[in-house]
Amino acid sequence: MDQSLAGKSIAILVSNGFEEAEMTEPQRALIKTGATLRTISTETGLVNGWHGKSWGHYFPVDKHLSEALGADFDMLLLPGGERSVAKLQQSAHTRRIVGHFLDAGKPIAAIDQGIQLLAIPGKLRGRLLAAPEAYRADLQAAGGKISEEPLVVDDITVSALGQDQLNEFVEAVVKLFTELGSVRKAA
Repeated sequence: MDQSLAGKSIAILVSNGFEEAEMTEPQRALIKTGATLRTISTETGLVNGWHGKSWGHYFPVDKHLSEALGADFDMLLLPGGERSVAKLQQSAHTRRIVGHFLDAGKPIAAIDQGIQLLAIPGKLRGRLLAAPEAYRADLQAAGGKISEEPLVVDDITVSALGQDQLNEFVEAVVKLFTELGSVRKAA
């Protein structure tokens, strides 16, 4: 078993209504690399996913968003889900954590609505992103550049339009996180 991310800690930022597959598929793949994944949420105890057209499974929350520090994690995963992202956007703690990752140059993977959480003014600094039409103006106002491609890997950021790109997204996330994890481990 590949343990290329052993010792690395990855935060998964979600709230009730996150797209279950957009969390669980990357999570499964990253666990195989030896990474430690922690669920950070606005919820306490359990967070409820969204699966298809109805509520999905409950997942344990490792740390409440208000208590989490970006400095405690090496990488960040931002799954989509309209309900989840809407709730996360209301929290200054979300901006604090995402801003930390952007400022520190730590790897971030965002898919579908989760890409909206990157729209922190001045923080994107010309990063190239895949983005649904509805979020493009906010991301550009934050300093991002929008690609017409459905999946974009730009330096330390992976972004994908949605579940049609989920398999490719997971592959790109594992590849980028592994490459950056190995580089930082050797440094």
